[in-house]
Order: sequence, then structure tokens, then C-alpha cells
Amino acid sequence: MTASVQPNIFDVGSLAALKRQVASSDPQALRAAAQQFEALFLQQMLKSMRDATPQDGMFDSDQTRMYQSMLDQQLSQVLSTKANGTGLAALIEKQLVRQNQEPQNFPDGLPLVPTSPSLPLQDRALPVTMPASGGLDGLPMPTLRAPVAAPVATPLRSSGANQPPVNSAGAAGSVAADEFVRNVMPAATEASASTDIPASFLVAQAALESGWGKSEPRFADGRSSYNVFGIKAGAGWTGPVVQASTTEYVNGIAQNRRENFRAYASYADAFRDYATLMTTSPRYANVVGSQDAAGFARGLQRAGYATDPQYAAKLERIIASNTLRISLAS
Repeated sequence: MTASVQPNIFDVGSLAALKRQVASSDPQALRAAAQQFEALFLQQMLKSMRDATPQDGMFDSDQTRMYQSMLDQQLSQVLSTKANGTGLAALIEKQLVRQNQEPQNFPDGLPLVPTSPSLPLQDRALPVTMPASGGLDGLPMPTLRAPVAAPVATPLRSSGANQPPVNSAGAAGSVAADEFVRNVMPAATEASASTDIPASFLVAQAALESGWGKSEPRFADGRSSYNVFGIKAGAGWTGPVVQASTTEYVNGIAQNRRENFRAYASYADAFRDYATLMTTSPRYANVVGSQDAAGFARGLQRAGYATDPQYAAKLERIIASNTLRISLAS
């Protein structure tokens, strides 16, 4: 009898294998993907239950809450792979299989949800006879104008901007996250060796500060500053400078400002400068060498790296996110 292998939240290889299965249209990938959806649902349910439970006891701390969150993630993975689970994965798999089936003949009549026939597009407009007055039944025709979409401003992230992290399944998207991680991972690995901070923590902070590379400060001509850590150009900075908008919190109130930021020639230079800041500034002495996600994030906030009161919580969420784990594995 072969013992079943229990899923592990730290097994990034299984996520990479699932991506390859989906890309190759493996039928088994549907079941695995459905189980991942069920695991995510269970994880959110457990999180809501934890949030509704008082956590101010003698043995409660940031560390216990972090490990409790990791335990909930592991429980959700194990429960979703049980024989029946909650039944949600089976329903999702059945729906996915139904959508991927070829059209069939139904001897008893039409299917319950008939497919809509596709209509060919007209290659030219049909002639329409209009009254001389320009309207129908004597009424003037209204002038139709296409709605103009309002421009969406993307805020720049910096050590003072600290906007909420981009949703891993939405605005940033896994493709953008994968590309960002590929671009900065070599530099993060080098900086990790000099700071003794895990490279994944450095990538997560860069993602938070730069919106996964989409909101780093840029020059007027569109060139990148490669400043993914939002480090400002103080009086002692002699290198290139780029000006950008940022958000600072003063007494808990957000204020928009224009600040000067350091500019680099590459991501490697940006990570080296960040590593130098961490290892030479006494204020970050407790951050260097940190191997715990909560300790790393809270150490940065206590040292005054950012003014956002939610900075540590946002950074912890990115470090523990599936987006970062999948991107690191790809």
C-alpha cells in the first residue's frame, strides 16, 4: 500500500508542475486546479474565523499569529485533497469538464443551456431610409456620443507612498509578477548574500514599493529609475535624481508630495544601494539578518523606513501571498 503524499504550502514545485499541466491541457490539471480553488476558499473561511476570535491572550503575539496563519494554509491544502473535501472542488471540476466538452447530440430535445448561435458580421451597413426632417415620426434624431473613459492615475510607490499592494489575482496579474521577479531575482540574490536577509523578502518589499515594477519613479522621457525600494535622494546623494509624486503619512493623515528619488542604471545597482543602506545605517541593525517575515516587516516599520502605519502588514501579506510563491517557482 502506497502512502499518499500530503500537500505542503512550501512545496513551490507542485505549483510549477500544476502550471505545466494546465499549459499542456492535461485532464488531471482540472481536478488539481479545482482543489486549489477549494483550498483558497477554506483558507479565507479560516481567516475570517480567526479574525472574529479575540487574540489578546498571554500567549498571543505577532509570531504566533504568523504561524497560526501558516497552519491554516496547510489545513486548507490538506482538507481540499481529502476524498470528498467540502464538495466544492468536485462541483468546480464538473463545471470545467462540462465547459470543455465538445458539442453533443441531444436525442430528447435541446440541452438545458443551449449555445447561442454566432451571427456573421455585416460587411456593410444596411441602407435605411430616413425622413427629410432627419427624425422618425417627425422627432429629431438624438446625437449619440461614445462615452469617454476617464484616465486612471497610477500612484507611485515609494518609502513614503506605501499604497496597498496590487491584488495578486487582479491588477498586477501573475504575468506581470512573474516578469518582475525574473528581472530582480538575480539582484535580490546578490543583496541577500550581503544582508543575510532572504531574497524572497527583498523581492516582496520591492514589489510593495514599486507595485510589482509598474509604479517605480520614471524620468520625464519615460526612462526607468530602477528605484524599486522608494529610496529618496537626500543631501548626501551625488548620483542621478528623478522627481515623482509620493504619499506621506503625517499623524496618520495621507499627504501627496513631490519628492526627489535616487535613480540607478540597473536593478542590480538599486539592490546594492539598498543593501548598503541596510548594513551601514544603525537604525536597521535589527533588520539585517532577519529570517522571520513578521520580524523583518515590523523591524522596517519600527526603524522608520516608511510612514504608512499599515506598511508592515502589507509587506507580510505579499511575503505570504500565492502570487510571490508561484512567481518564485516559475
